[in-house]
Amino acid sequence: MYDMRTLNVRTRHPKRTGMITIGGDPIELEDIERVVLNGEQVELGPEVREQVRHAAEYVRKRARSGEAIYGVTTGFGANRNQVIEPEDAGKLQEHLIASHASGVGDPLPVEVIRTMMLLRLTNLARGHSGIRVETLELLADMLDRNVHPVVPEQGSVGASGDLCPLAHMCLPIIGEGEVYFEGEKLDGDEGMTRAGLEPIRLTYKEGLALLNGTQGQTALGIVAALRLRDALDCADAIGAMSLEAVAGRRAALDPRIHELRDHDGQSRSAARLRRMLEGSELAGADEGEVEGKVEYVQDSYCLRCMPQVHGASRDALQHVVDVLETEANAVTDNPIVFPSNGGDEAGDILSGGNFHGQPIALALDYLKNAIAELGNIAERRCAKLTDKYFSEGLPPFLVDDPGLNSGMMIPQYVAAALVSENKSQAFPASVDSIPTSANMEDHVSMGMHAGLHALRALENVESILGIEYMIAAQALDLREGFELGRGTSVAREVLREDVEFLEADRVLQPDIERATELIRDGTLRAVLRAELSRED
Repeated sequence: MYDMRTLNVRTRHPKRTGMITIGGDPIELEDIERVVLNGEQVELGPEVREQVRHAAEYVRKRARSGEAIYGVTTGFGANRNQVIEPEDAGKLQEHLIASHASGVGDPLPVEVIRTMMLLRLTNLARGHSGIRVETLELLADMLDRNVHPVVPEQGSVGASGDLCPLAHMCLPIIGEGEVYFEGEKLDGDEGMTRAGLEPIRLTYKEGLALLNGTQGQTALGIVAALRLRDALDCADAIGAMSLEAVAGRRAALDPRIHELRDHDGQSRSAARLRRMLEGSELAGADEGEVEGKVEYVQDSYCLRCMPQVHGASRDALQHVVDVLETEANAVTDNPIVFPSNGGDEAGDILSGGNFHGQPIALALDYLKNAIAELGNIAERRCAKLTDKYFSEGLPPFLVDDPGLNSGMMIPQYVAAALVSENKSQAFPASVDSIPTSANMEDHVSMGMHAGLHALRALENVESILGIEYMIAAQALDLREGFELGRGTSVAREVLREDVEFLEADRVLQPDIERATELIRDGTLRAVLRAELSRED
């Protein structure tokens, strides 16, 4: 029996002592995970400091020349023709952040906020935004000291970037807004003081540089991607338990089948399913060995096509990660600064549209579909195991005395309800647009909506998988006398540390929550990775 407390895998992201250098190699998903979830610190590379300093000085010089520069010596959006005097440059930037911090709704999760902060740092460190080094360092210090701004989830239309959420993220830099610090929700200035940080006054273009970008929607996508990666591994493991519980056939997992199609995700899922079922006496057993089993030539799609469906979601995830990593390293504010090099190159400040979230919005809509399909097929497996006509001899709803006991009847209802909700979450946000800023911003991406929907859909899928996990373990316990697979036996033991076999009806909501948490907090994935990588 695996003792989960001895293995200590419930601390999913232990504190590390490493350091991520901003401005070195391009940042990747693993780097983001190390900072956002593992708590590693960040530092600005020496070349970054010089590039940022050079760009800030160039903006200051151009602004003092008296020329019209959008957002520096002019107003914003539809107020772009309004001239701003040099003495009001700092006030303009602080007014921008204060006025744009108009979000509503529940606060974003801390891991999303941390990702936003890291991505904004990475973008600004490219040296094309005109922000000062000391302003950038303050944002890095907030991240390192766990000063997390309170950011409402609603208010962005995805162009010009995620203005509203990023404005909330930046309020504490000027001593405004609210933050989470050491388990408390505090006024921004108090939280900064407790963390040993001092707010600053902004100057030329800094407010615009801080809040003009796609980091809200990109952060949502990255957090969803990290969690979906875990959910996919759990889906393979739990799906293997379901296949084993009905003595399903292994022929559909034969590597020769998947080599002929040559999709990477499909082959990976098939390999994981085979590994989970190694040594099983139940998977592939015939009707003479399993009481009540009916001999069919092949299994239902929800079992036979797991590699194809799970694998397609894996491949979709990989595509989305490629898009997100590209965006994580991009310059997405406006205008973009191309400082002079001190020689023949004169330099320039160009207005463009890199803040438009369309590449991210489309990718996150794709991610939503991949998430929803993972839940769709899992619910079908729940239905198969609880239906006496399709469960190959298992009792109705997997409980003794059906009628007196409802058993696993209603958990399958719940899974069906979550699947249905995900169909509405999966509707593409990126096909919508609504004009803003007096029709100046007349096409927007709705990328933030796509990201929020993706996270909501993923939470539902984690619960659906938690329900299947509980149902599959119940079914396996009813198949006495068989040796289970190498991975499926471990997965069942992990659940049984916290969720007991259902002898008779009881309140199942706590069981569902615990089964779901084993998926969501990485426990199941961590134990299985350790077991399946172990040499015999």
